[in-house]
Amino acid sequence: MAFTLSDIFSYEIAHNLISDYLIAIGAFGVTIVVLKIFQKWVLNNLEKKSKKTENKWDNYIIKIIKEVGWSFYILLPLYVAFQFLEVPEILEKFMYYGVLIVVVYYVVRSVQKLIDFSAQRYIRDKNQDIDPGVVNIFKTILKLSLWVVAIILILSNAGYDVSALIASLGIGGIAVAIALQNVLSDIFSYFSIHFDKPFKVGDFIIVGDDMGEVKKIGIKSTRLKSLWGEEIVISNAELTSQRVNNYKKMEQRRIHFHFGVVYETPVAKLNRILEIVRNIFDDMELADLERVHFKEFGNFQLQYEVAYYVKTGDYNRYMDIQQEINLALKREFENEGIEFAYPTQTLIIQQESS
Repeated sequence: MAFTLSDIFSYEIAHNLISDYLIAIGAFGVTIVVLKIFQKWVLNNLEKKSKKTENKWDNYIIKIIKEVGWSFYILLPLYVAFQFLEVPEILEKFMYYGVLIVVVYYVVRSVQKLIDFSAQRYIRDKNQDIDPGVVNIFKTILKLSLWVVAIILILSNAGYDVSALIASLGIGGIAVAIALQNVLSDIFSYFSIHFDKPFKVGDFIIVGDDMGEVKKIGIKSTRLKSLWGEEIVISNAELTSQRVNNYKKMEQRRIHFHFGVVYETPVAKLNRILEIVRNIFDDMELADLERVHFKEFGNFQLQYEVAYYVKTGDYNRYMDIQQEINLALKREFENEGIEFAYPTQTLIIQQESS
């Protein structure tokens, strides 16, 4: 008995005709060819053109697409071929979820690489104006969020009720937030310090009873180096809840200081002191005298008050200037025979005549 070509195509195996298998094989082959043409010809041509442009984004996007693995190029043609066949439901679901997982994986991985690329360019473009630690934190949060969304998407397509999962994630997030309240408070304060910029590394600040130069602004705490050399560690939450005096941002500093001379100083010398102070400031470049006065009669001295401006916010420079003023006063007073006062008591004894 002779079989015609029509009889062969009409022969059924596993609920599918031979012609169905041939169509599926053809669809598999066509899909493979289309993907190969896209991979070898289209992408290669686009890569050559992108190298001639100054824009780096197109180069990187093409590079990411070319890194898509063999699993995608095999599973997708198989999935297309299975659309022309009647297969067991479990096999159909296996193919569907296999393609879904592979596609979601490569999409998430590609977006994550774009996030890394964007973060690197942002840090490079901003140079010293941005803290790489802040960018890395945001980058990590975005990348983790992508995986959470991807898992929810896959479970949703698998028929699971993701609303309960999302609700549990919300409750779990609240519980974690309560448990880590202090840590999260410091982290949010870190973001506040970074974006508001009340101070930066190298600034000299005073916080409460502590003062020092900012050496490091960390995620949880900020470290100062005091004038005495020790390291002071202050939590970021404490820093943002207190008044901070930043002396590095001062364009000028107003200074008061006092000194006294003995009561035996003649009036002419008292007037001469005013001239001496004015002459000292006339010779100084970074200090401007505001006023000098014979202020009051103290318990053991005739007290003078001096107010002046230092035209720098640098604390060490201010101390150098104050030291220069003190030495000049001491030198001029020695030349003029004027004596500084120090705590003394005079005991007057009256002798009665017999």
